[in-house]
Amino acid sequence: MTALALADGEADELLRALAHPARREILRRCWDGPVSAGALADGLGLAPASVSEHLKVLRKTGLAVLTREGTFRWYRADPDRVAALTAWLTSFPTDTP
Repeated sequence: MTALALADGEADELLRALAHPARREILRRCWDGPVSAGALADGLGLAPASVSEHLKVLRKTGLAVLTREGTFRWYRADPDRVAALTAWLTSFPTDTP
């Protein structure tokens, strides 16, 4: 798995998407495998419409991926996208003046 380089603007979008605690929790719950929006809503205690909006943001930024199987929709985290953000964050010098 190779992380692709991120431009600063793209990293900004990812950081904004992850700024909301519900989106971070959705990403955690989708990390180990596909999860339905209904299961996310039940597990988080959020309204389905709210989960749908958060998933829309995560999908738009590429942090979550949608797979359709018949009438079912499954969401999973994209580890490559998270790895790209991690690489961008670790590109900053760690030396302090």
